[in-house]
Amino acid sequence: MDSRPEPEGFARVLGWRRVRFPLGAAALLGLLLMPGWKDHYWVLFARLFFIALAATLAFGLFERWPARLPRRLARWVVRVVAVAAAIPLAAFVAYLATTQGDPVPFWHNSDRLQGFGFMTFIGLLLAPWMAVSALIGQINGEAQRQALAFELERSELERQALDARMRLLQAQVEPHFLFNTLANVRELVDSGSPQASMVLGSLIAYLRAAVPRLHHPATTLGQELDLVRAYLEVMHMRIPDRLQYALHVEDAALALSCPPMTLLTLVENAVRHGIDPGEDGGRIEVRVTLRDGRCLAQVVDTGVGLRPSSNGLGTGLATLRERLQLVFGDDAQLRLSELAPHGVCAELAFPARRQSA
Repeated sequence: MDSRPEPEGFARVLGWRRVRFPLGAAALLGLLLMPGWKDHYWVLFARLFFIALAATLAFGLFERWPARLPRRLARWVVRVVAVAAAIPLAAFVAYLATTQGDPVPFWHNSDRLQGFGFMTFIGLLLAPWMAVSALIGQINGEAQRQALAFELERSELERQALDARMRLLQAQVEPHFLFNTLANVRELVDSGSPQASMVLGSLIAYLRAAVPRLHHPATTLGQELDLVRAYLEVMHMRIPDRLQYALHVEDAALALSCPPMTLLTLVENAVRHGIDPGEDGGRIEVRVTLRDGRCLAQVVDTGVGLRPSSNGLGTGLATLRERLQLVFGDDAQLRLSELAPHGVCAELAFPARRQSA
């Protein structure tokens, strides 16, 4: 389909896109008539081209004029009738203009009158059918343009729906994470721990950097790891004797794009469901590597493991899986596996894409 915009004014009525087919038909007809033509060839082609242009002008003139037609009168009928009416009139003007030097008018010359009748007949035979063919092409082109416009509108609505769904899921993650963290600080305050003030100060500094990023559609793994490191530092200050952690990240992975709160959700889940319930606590290791154009992120904890009464999917992991589906489709996978003698490995794999500028 031609995606160029429709011309306006004179360019629309007699533009090259409109006249090329009538002129081509006139040229072909002229070549067929040349063997039996008795006059100059330029006269033949001049008459045929003039008739073709006149029919094209009539076809384009009634495309938008008059602005309103009687309800029972279709515009396509008006345009076809106008083309048919223009043929004998244009042939008459063409013959009149090209026989100015003759001693008698062309209608008194049997040969010229026969030529005029033949051109009028051929024009009336071909031009209306060419007009109908052009109308069908216009209808098909307009239908394709409308279909393309509807498809673009549908794609835009789908994108807006996905963006709205992503914002909703992130809004669900935000209070889930914040309330869990604040509950941990409250426990320190209630127990009168001297670390409460220090942990609260670290949490405030962390939230000041983290909260603005929660509403961004994408972030980088480097930014995400900064938040993970800050979160683990806060948790380590809260339970220094029961939580150890380490981060192992390839430098090439730091600039990759990922949804906000991706790694943080996995780490927060490991602390809440793996480290906190156990008396001995445990160790959390975050590993990020690149392999065959994909990013592999692992959050391994040596906590209590997957409990029989739980399917291993809390609110954070459930919404994380849906956010990954919205961003990467089926190209992202999240798997949980139990480790021996105890612990859980949360493994996330997704396409390695750099964040666009």
